[in-house]
Amino acid sequence: MAEITAQMVKELRESTGAGMMDCKNALTECAGDFEKAVQYLREKGLGKAAKKADRLAAEGLVSVKISEDYKTATLSEINSETDFVAKNEQFIRLTQDTTAHIQSKGFVTTEELHSSTINGVSFEEYLNSQIATIGENLVVRRFATLKAGANGILNGYIHTNGRVGVIIAATASSEDVAKKGLDFLKQLCMHIAAMKPSYLSYKDLDLEFVENEYKALVAELEKDNEERKRLKDPNKPPHKIPKFASRKQLTEAILKQAEEDIKAELKAQNKPEKIWANIIPGKLNAFIADNSQLDSKLTLLGQFFVLDDKKTIEQVIKEKQKEFGGEFEIVEFVRFEVGEGLEKKSEDFAAEVAAQMS
Repeated sequence: MAEITAQMVKELRESTGAGMMDCKNALTECAGDFEKAVQYLREKGLGKAAKKADRLAAEGLVSVKISEDYKTATLSEINSETDFVAKNEQFIRLTQDTTAHIQSKGFVTTEELHSSTINGVSFEEYLNSQIATIGENLVVRRFATLKAGANGILNGYIHTNGRVGVIIAATASSEDVAKKGLDFLKQLCMHIAAMKPSYLSYKDLDLEFVENEYKALVAELEKDNEERKRLKDPNKPPHKIPKFASRKQLTEAILKQAEEDIKAELKAQNKPEKIWANIIPGKLNAFIADNSQLDSKLTLLGQFFVLDDKKTIEQVIKEKQKEFGGEFEIVEFVRFEVGEGLEKKSEDFAAEVAAQMS
């Protein structure tokens, strides 16, 4: 039998687009004969799958797998070419089986996944057989797994359209407190799905990024103020231009100065000093809210809760801690939305037919 070299496998893969292991197996079965190996792949349906490999897969589904003990959560995005296929029962099973496989084996990279074995065959062969049967290019684009340690808990959520999924992890002062927070975590997942925060906390923001975003925020508000001035709508007074954009910028010195300014204002208003203690916290919170608008856009803890838009997620968590009877802290979340960041091709039907005929 002819020796199967890496170069032979590389050439067959470049020619057919089939998986590396599939190419190696084909060459082995065909004693190194290149043309026979190509035909072998076609007969297995893998050649057909290869022809679809250059077609953009920007539709699809996200899938969530939560372990029975709520200690491990896996989120994946598997893409198809059309939304129609994303509703196919076989494709739905593929997403579910793949997500469960990822979680059970603890994969971190797509390379680990593609070199694995599922249902007795290589994952590449399994995926390519699905491509051949379903008739579209399918791509496991990304996945993530969160794990909870002692006194930790996880939950997840898939939106009804299957295009948005979230997993979230929390830690608590005890296992009992953690379990009490399970339903609350589901609510937070739904909030994240709707409100799209990019970060957990303002502490995760880069200071240079915040300063650049502040300049953009001021420019946006000033432009809108010009429009409001032109329209002279009494129901739309001009925006107050903030001095800062995030709590990341609010140092202890700045907060101390803000408190002193509030005291000076109360004194000028002849407010009795004995009631200052009741007024200052609310005004200080208002100062922080006015000067952390970036946090309310980008961070989970800084956003107002969709189920109670008078309170931030951070404030709601503090209330939940009292309700649960112990410390409860969100430590991480992951949100996937199908196709985000992918550039879809825009071809009309006639152009698509012409492209297939050429």
